[in-house]
Amino acid sequence: MTGPASAIEIAESVRSGRRRAVDVLETCLEAVERSDGQLNAFVHLDAEGARRAAEAVDSEVAAGRDPGPLAGVPFGVKDLEHCAGMPTSFGSLLYKGRPPSDADSVPVARMRAAGAVPIGKTAAPEFGAVAITDTKAWGTTRNPWDPSRSPGGSSGGSAAAVASGMVPIATASDGGGSIRIPAAFSGLVGFKPSFGRVPHPDNQPSTTSVFGCLATTVADAARHLDVVAGPSDLDRFSLPAPDVSYEAGIATVDVAGLRAAWSADLEFAVVDPEVAAVAESAAMDLVKAAGLAPVTTSLGLSDPTRIWASNGVLDLFMDVEPGMWPDRADEMMPYVSIPMRRAAQASPEQIAGIWKRRLRLDTELADLFSRIDVLLTPTTAVPALPAEWPMPTEINGQTVHPAMSVPFTMLANLGWHPAVSVPAGLTSTGLPVGLQIQCRRHADATALRLARILEEARPWPRVAPRYPGG
Repeated sequence: MTGPASAIEIAESVRSGRRRAVDVLETCLEAVERSDGQLNAFVHLDAEGARRAAEAVDSEVAAGRDPGPLAGVPFGVKDLEHCAGMPTSFGSLLYKGRPPSDADSVPVARMRAAGAVPIGKTAAPEFGAVAITDTKAWGTTRNPWDPSRSPGGSSGGSAAAVASGMVPIATASDGGGSIRIPAAFSGLVGFKPSFGRVPHPDNQPSTTSVFGCLATTVADAARHLDVVAGPSDLDRFSLPAPDVSYEAGIATVDVAGLRAAWSADLEFAVVDPEVAAVAESAAMDLVKAAGLAPVTTSLGLSDPTRIWASNGVLDLFMDVEPGMWPDRADEMMPYVSIPMRRAAQASPEQIAGIWKRRLRLDTELADLFSRIDVLLTPTTAVPALPAEWPMPTEINGQTVHPAMSVPFTMLANLGWHPAVSVPAGLTSTGLPVGLQIQCRRHADATALRLARILEEARPWPRVAPRYPGG
């Protein structure tokens, strides 16, 4: 496995005094200066604020104190999440130009307390609505593996920043695949925790969205989860503190004999054959390396894309303030304004029907995970999408809904399951392919352990090949 220093390597070198946090930061800012003009990963930089934070970390070390498990690690903050001293635009003209936030989200606050250094806000599609990062507010974010392609969405800026080596880790969030899709498109590790594992900053209305990160190693993702997991009084859905160390667990959790099912299509999706073949090869290697028990079974699941799309659009109305909708609809991207128009016409009976379909899927998932412990699929149905809107509507010559480009990820959001995308290999044109590992609810440590086993069995390039260390 090749690449620049991981988050853990940086943190341990800073904690021991072998490196200074300010030097790590300057290397990071030089990488941003070198690469971001092409990729457009960052929508806001706060170099001076980052320097103050890095100096504070070095002062702690000099005084003989431990700054924390992420000491001196530079990171990007997704522009759907608050970071004190930096503005949050939600990728939208409606919020662009607002004053800086006066408080951190819960995960950002916990990362700061662990010694990490936020350097700026990373690009996201408007309100995190789609699987590419292209907005009226900030333009187009591009994939380090191929700038004509998207790094994915909605954590696209974070993916571009990490996959190009600008930062070793960046925050991300996932309401329907927004951590795992960019991970698959950009050759990264993207872990979506169980719902409630990482608290939201308030009693947010979404019942699918979770916070996480994008990283280049499974160990970095596990250490991040150790830092940010745990309950918060601000979030009534937040789970009790975990009774395990996720970082330790990637080497110790017993997974031998777990029942694993592979599905190339969830029995409904149209999938690029090369993507399916690359992901299946990785899945079979994981089954062997982990000592899993392969299971062949009918999944019996409803199409989650329709359920998620109907459920998720209702959340968009929570993202706008009075006077924004429909008065300023022309300032929105079509992928926001069009579904909002449709949803605004929904009757109470139609909304009830959405929830009934979701509840039926809950029952189907409970039945499936009574028969298996692990579900393995491609992360996406296609390689990285074109960078600009609109998303394509054809796969293998078949006309499909745009959501069918990414039909595999929504299931874990609707079921509150942990799921991780790990690099499975490359297409013949050199684009990354992801394998998704989904486990039963709350089995976060198991998912990370399986990801680590695959990482050891099939090491991957940690940054895109055109960037230093790639």
